[in-house]
Amino acid sequence: MAIARVSGRVKFMLKRFSERLWVKPLLASVLSVAGVFAAKAADGTALSDIVPAITVESIQTLLSIMASSVLVIASLAVASMVSAYASASNTASPRAFPLVVADDRSQYALSAFVATFIYSIVGLIASKNEYFGPAGRFVLFAMTLLVLTMVVLMFVTWIDRIARLGRMGVTIQQVERAAAKSLQDRRNMPFLGGHPQHTPANHGVKLYATDVGFLQHIDMGGLQDAAIEADVRLEIAALPGTFVTPDRHVARYVCASPVDADTLRELIQKHFVIGRDRTFEDDPRFGLIVLSQIAGRALSPAINDPGTAIDVIGAVVRLLVGWTAGDRGEPHAVRYDRISVPPLQADDIVDDAFIAIERDGANAIEVIVRLLRALETLSHLGDPAMRSAAHRHVSRIVALAEHATHLSEDRELIAQRAAFA
Repeated sequence: MAIARVSGRVKFMLKRFSERLWVKPLLASVLSVAGVFAAKAADGTALSDIVPAITVESIQTLLSIMASSVLVIASLAVASMVSAYASASNTASPRAFPLVVADDRSQYALSAFVATFIYSIVGLIASKNEYFGPAGRFVLFAMTLLVLTMVVLMFVTWIDRIARLGRMGVTIQQVERAAAKSLQDRRNMPFLGGHPQHTPANHGVKLYATDVGFLQHIDMGGLQDAAIEADVRLEIAALPGTFVTPDRHVARYVCASPVDADTLRELIQKHFVIGRDRTFEDDPRFGLIVLSQIAGRALSPAINDPGTAIDVIGAVVRLLVGWTAGDRGEPHAVRYDRISVPPLQADDIVDDAFIAIERDGANAIEVIVRLLRALETLSHLGDPAMRSAAHRHVSRIVALAEHATHLSEDRELIAQRAAFA
């Protein structure tokens, strides 16, 4: 169980760390330096009598050309990525920025360019100081040709990727994928591996947040170990994505025998990770909120792009249909029997997805019609909670459109489309 406690929190932290832009280039640079010195291991082996002679001048020329060329490409890569990041923040939503930064293909391309430059410089310095023998020179030459081939292929494929990175459509797809994964994870574990908690906890000793910020992650394995050690039962009161303060409790505990409250509080609270920003992994609602914000910005008078809002509505419908109609994990497959967790509510999910679009698109008939069609789809999925939420939003849309729409034909069309509720 101790391993489970470490892995839950450490895995979350490593994920945050790996998304930093400098991590992959640094690791690739270290490997490139190690590769240069690995060529030295070929000297003093039987390979010296087999391989053809490679002149130092040919290796130095190749490394010099590669170093100067790749440095220009690396500079271009950085400039292009920064431009894409700015575009994603300005045209879509600043909350989508972490997804664009974490784009693996772009990070791998930048890592390859930086590592190749470091490899060329180190190899050039070593060869100029006669560090390699005949076998080492041959291995270094072969490695250089291999690295050059890989960089050329990476550059060709990266051009297409960077041309799309940060564009509105690609950003929407990235947010949708992140939201879909988070929803899928929660669908597989509706109660995070704990017992269902269908009613709010109203008993037990409250455990308050230790900081101000968003609850990013709950280390369920660590909480289970702490509960077993103290012989208590825990009731989670705040799910990931909740904004917490020191006066808001995140959990309650019920104990059968007296315990040291301060020790238990410290033991349990460290398993609630609180940060300045919301994250996509453990917070299914955040992806829906970001999509809604993208649509809201597109519907602003300064941009006036209802087509983007319609694209977002389509993405939201795909997510909510998958959430409602998809295969769910067994709620009673309990991994952490000392903890109870509240479920995600359909009302909250639908509010996150549609409230901003309804408000900002109330005067755009094409957006209102698409919203009503989306809500009609959700109401027919067979989930009573989702149907109730959809009908509530239909009433909201009709009320908003009544004030924002001036043409009687538009009001009649809205009334027809809303007749299903």
